[in-house]
Amino acid sequence: MPIKLDFNNMLAPRVGDGRGIDPARLESFAERFREIQADVDARREDGRLGFYALPYATDVVTEIERFAEGGGQAFSNVVILGIGGSALGTIALRTALLDPFWNELDDEGRDFYPRLYVVDNPDPSTFAALLRRIDVGKTLFNVVSKSGGTAETMSQLLIIREKLEAELGDGYRRHLLFTTDPVAGVLRKLSNDEGIAALPVPSNVGGRFSVLSAVGLLPAAMTGISIRELLAGAAEMDQRCRNPDLMQNPAALYAVLQYLADTELRAPIHVMMPYSDPLRDIADWFRQLWAESLGKANSLGGEQIFVGPTPVKSLGATDQHSQVQLYMEGPFDKTITFLMAQDRPEDITIPNIYPDIAELGYLGGHTLAELLRVEKEATEAALTQRNRMNMTIEMPVVNASTIGELLMLLQIATVYAGALYGVDPLDQPGVELGKQLTYGIIGRPGFDAARQEYESAEAKQDEWIV
Repeated sequence: MPIKLDFNNMLAPRVGDGRGIDPARLESFAERFREIQADVDARREDGRLGFYALPYATDVVTEIERFAEGGGQAFSNVVILGIGGSALGTIALRTALLDPFWNELDDEGRDFYPRLYVVDNPDPSTFAALLRRIDVGKTLFNVVSKSGGTAETMSQLLIIREKLEAELGDGYRRHLLFTTDPVAGVLRKLSNDEGIAALPVPSNVGGRFSVLSAVGLLPAAMTGISIRELLAGAAEMDQRCRNPDLMQNPAALYAVLQYLADTELRAPIHVMMPYSDPLRDIADWFRQLWAESLGKANSLGGEQIFVGPTPVKSLGATDQHSQVQLYMEGPFDKTITFLMAQDRPEDITIPNIYPDIAELGYLGGHTLAELLRVEKEATEAALTQRNRMNMTIEMPVVNASTIGELLMLLQIATVYAGALYGVDPLDQPGVELGKQLTYGIIGRPGFDAARQEYESAEAKQDEWIV
């Protein structure tokens, strides 16, 4: 059963009070979408949209499986060193497809697969604690940076390299694995110079679109996730989304609905709200994908346009008690996308211990999965009654195949949304500016101008510090 997109509650007939999207307006985008699809197909064929090819990259899958089932079995721990797109996809896969207490299970409980740690922020508190906890002699450090110039990740690499060499001498090499550009960058150079194993990130695949490359596949395979099923699900969604008919293409519908909500109904805040703990970090991964791809100062033609929706992460039922009050009665500036799995691999029945106490008795005999489902349906109905746009992406079950489908759906929707906004969804000039200032301040050669610009700005701000 495929993933379903239920968008009834995005439309004016359901939401009412002039707050939803007119179905005729949605359908009026049919011809524009055909043009977008033709352009996407052309860019896909000439290699500019490299992530489309990832579900079919069998060579790298074979290489990863060979390592995971061979030399990778020697390690008790795998530590991913990366940030942003080099980490968020792996975190989403770990949360969705592994036991929530994976690292606390004993070897037998993990089927003798290694523990998985993702260190995506260079905070010394976390990094020092991890180094105290693990035995580096039993750990593989997977350093993920396409450019090899990411300051946060490279600082972690230097620390780890020193620690490994101090403890293992020349044996440090077998405890490092680089995931980086196939030919360029400092990690590729170190790999060649020092004989350190490396996996390629295709040069036409950016970090936030890389979860289905070696970036996400290596840690998945190392922990027993079927990467072939993951990619098969992604390929299945890819085929669905080759349809030039807007009303039959789920990624196109998602993009157009969000675009219209933002640009015509003043709803630029796009909340993703899984009613499922395994799906919670999909929302975190999506935040980067949507924000970094669509938040742009300039159009493809070079005009200043300053566009972009703001993605927000939420979790049901937890955030019914922290955010939903705002969604129900605050400004009409949001859409909510619910993520839901129809079936769950396990459930727990609530005991009927106090049948005579009204506040407890009504729960007896129901299950926790049933409670979550009812709470989602109640929140959905309440939002709709309050004229708040919402839609649901429903998965039949959470497994490797359906997660592959979901990731591909959202990546393709992002490319379509970029076309609707008239921006390049693959670049991130705002992020690059921050990197340049970091390099300048910390003293990297070649960034003196950035350092001077920063110091000049700081001097002007001194009088406003309290």
